[in-house]
Amino acid sequence: MITNDMTIKIGGEAGMGVESGGAGLTRALARGGLHVFGFSDFMSRIRGGHNFFQLRAGVSEVFTFAEEVHLLIAFTKDCIERHRHEVAAAGAILYDEALGVDPESMPGRGVLACPVPFSKIAVETGGDPIMANTCAIAAAAGITGYDFERIREVLEENFKKKSEKVAAGNIAVAQAGYRYAKEKYSAGFKYRLQAIGGRKTEDRMILNGNQALAMGAMAAGCKFIAAYPMTPATSIFEFITAHASEYGIVSKQTEDEIAALLFAIGAGHAGLRAMTCTSGGGFCLMVEALGLASMSETPVVVAEVQRVGPSTGFPTRTEQSDLEFAIHASHGESPRIVIAPATVEECFEAGWRAFNLAEKYQCPVIILSDLHLSSHLQSIDKNRLDFSKVKIDRGELLTRGDLEKLRDYKRHLVTDSGVSPRAIPGHPRSVYVTTSDEHNEYGYAVEDAETRNKMMEKRMRKLETAAREDMRPPLLYGDPDADYTFLCWGSVYGSVRESVDLLGKRGVKANVLRFADLWPFPIEKARPFLERARHLVVVENNYTGQLAHLISRCACVEMDTKILKYSGRPFSPEEVIANLREEARIHV
Repeated sequence: MITNDMTIKIGGEAGMGVESGGAGLTRALARGGLHVFGFSDFMSRIRGGHNFFQLRAGVSEVFTFAEEVHLLIAFTKDCIERHRHEVAAAGAILYDEALGVDPESMPGRGVLACPVPFSKIAVETGGDPIMANTCAIAAAAGITGYDFERIREVLEENFKKKSEKVAAGNIAVAQAGYRYAKEKYSAGFKYRLQAIGGRKTEDRMILNGNQALAMGAMAAGCKFIAAYPMTPATSIFEFITAHASEYGIVSKQTEDEIAALLFAIGAGHAGLRAMTCTSGGGFCLMVEALGLASMSETPVVVAEVQRVGPSTGFPTRTEQSDLEFAIHASHGESPRIVIAPATVEECFEAGWRAFNLAEKYQCPVIILSDLHLSSHLQSIDKNRLDFSKVKIDRGELLTRGDLEKLRDYKRHLVTDSGVSPRAIPGHPRSVYVTTSDEHNEYGYAVEDAETRNKMMEKRMRKLETAAREDMRPPLLYGDPDADYTFLCWGSVYGSVRESVDLLGKRGVKANVLRFADLWPFPIEKARPFLERARHLVVVENNYTGQLAHLISRCACVEMDTKILKYSGRPFSPEEVIANLREEARIHV
């Protein structure tokens, strides 16, 4: 038997409970002390179309998904046809016997055909065919020998919100599906999932990137969020809104994305820590307002969660194609800071750190995430979200005492750092004007070339100061004496990290250099890593290799190999290694 190293895929049409069932199973496995990683692949339509949820569980920490599937749970014939080739030797396919699938049509290689009467059990035991997905999830626990009590706990928590009757019905259906699969198929299935004893499961949580980012923003003292719903950023807005009254946050759903950023700029001007969230299409609409924030030197945070473009593209697929756009968005030249978290924990840190950077440099800060990072579920120890490390830095913010001593308040004072003293409106000596037109130190509109030059140079000096004082170097993981150095950013990191580990086991020395602070680009801090590398391999979810362009432009370093993917699907470790073999022409 092979225990606690397993991938499960659940597939069917939208509306069949694929995502909710997968998320429930993910939580149940984590309750048993297992590390889990789960993600959804779904179409943008509300009903119909093929969706799947893929879950990986293990004793050791898992950072991404794996291509080989050990157990496929199919709600439709189409699911079997689409994914049968992914099932590992001696794996199994659980499916509703009502589908009428011929067991002889299974893919061979010792794959077990396991028909289970999902629908029949749901109707006869629970009284509702909608409970078929509950039956299927419990059957997965049954065939793998996993503790049913963990399944029961999750079902009770999920369905008690509706009613005791609904919860009892789902638990009864789950018990029946669990028994059926365990008694009929468990003995012939070689893969096992077992709860790990000795771990306090309450010390571990299941979280996605958007939830972590929202938690970080709230920990930073965010007091205002405005947004127009847009996949995949909406859950940031939803999470903060759900806790708004508890933490004294004003939440505003606006008529469009332009208004959302303008509302946030207004709140930032008034002294609140303010943000908005959107995806690429919404960010396109925000760019004029982004310039206003830069010109008026108003701190504001924008969480931009990337999806496939251009235009509507794939609304529910992942991509990393907005990096160069985020760096240069808005007409003219203006300062902004761009950071790109790569893990759930980094999303939490980015959530609070972005506000510090925005207020310190009095400019927009863009948190550049992506769909895969924003929505995948991952188990992490609670201490990895360390609230004690949250620091509040409000920059050159004048206190009441400072203002009492002040005789001449120049809101846009020219300084060596590019950052001017800032006062929250309301004090008699903090009265000032500002404008989206070019202006002088007092904020009055001007037309002369000399003042224009001084103010432009002042604002752009913020980037030099930030690069020197706050932009972090890339992080290195793996063999320091590697023959191959992968470069990446964002959610790609999980797959590349595991690729490095797999390559090491095969005798190939590799490491990964991950960039999180992308603009202003930390050239001098990155240069030692780049110059030491022997063979540079960039891995990105875009067509043009935008990180590679940035490094070439800023550090005059070219990539030896580019591994690029733009299908809207994330990389797997196996795919990264296969591309390295093909592109770099090495035997792995």
